[in-house]
Amino acid sequence: MRSISSTRKTSLTAGLFYLLTFVSIPTLALYQAVHQPGYILSNESGSEVIVGGLLEIIVALAGIATAVVLYPVLKKQNEGAALGLVASRVLEAATIFLGVAFLLAIVSLKQQGAGVDAAASSRTLVALYDRIFLLGQGFIPAINDLLLGFLLYRSGLVPRGLALLGIVGAFPLIVGYLTVMFGLVDRISPMAALSALPVAVFEFSLGLYLTVKGFRPSSLQHNYQL
Repeated sequence: MRSISSTRKTSLTAGLFYLLTFVSIPTLALYQAVHQPGYILSNESGSEVIVGGLLEIIVALAGIATAVVLYPVLKKQNEGAALGLVASRVLEAATIFLGVAFLLAIVSLKQQGAGVDAAASSRTLVALYDRIFLLGQGFIPAINDLLLGFLLYRSGLVPRGLALLGIVGAFPLIVGYLTVMFGLVDRISPMAALSALPVAVFEFSLGLYLTVKGFRPSSLQHNYQL
């Protein structure tokens, strides 16, 4: 009973961290101004970019936490895949930190009054952010969910349909990443957004399930017998 109670705390913590990863949704609006060609010369204070950066940092740390918290439970199924999930989450977080650094560099230039001479540098930093975002939040999450979906499906810790959504949903995200990378669709097009929808639904649903219900008791009993 003590072990199952401890595992409930694990599932609750992981669920809350998964829900916390959705805190960066407003960044699409917050970063709209910085994508404008004349942003470095505008009267914008840069505070919206700083807020967006802080939200992304929270997401990066929460993403690492989801994998670390789940690792002791998931390693009972496949230690290599569970460790791979932790590594993938850390790599995703690293790309987020790097992207935030690019945008905050633009704010620094703006606050220092760099002016017209920094316009080209500003556009370059925005382009770098868009590319690192495409990799870190357009491709790596697909790897995360493939690994997580596999581990959850194999363990039965959550309903099999939910685990399958993580596995299947990863493929549209990969396709969406490739179409944007090759310039077939715009990164903020409806098609690109739709490709990310299954993964978003999976992670939000998983966060809710783990928070409200926790791991399935029958699967926990089986795991502790192994």
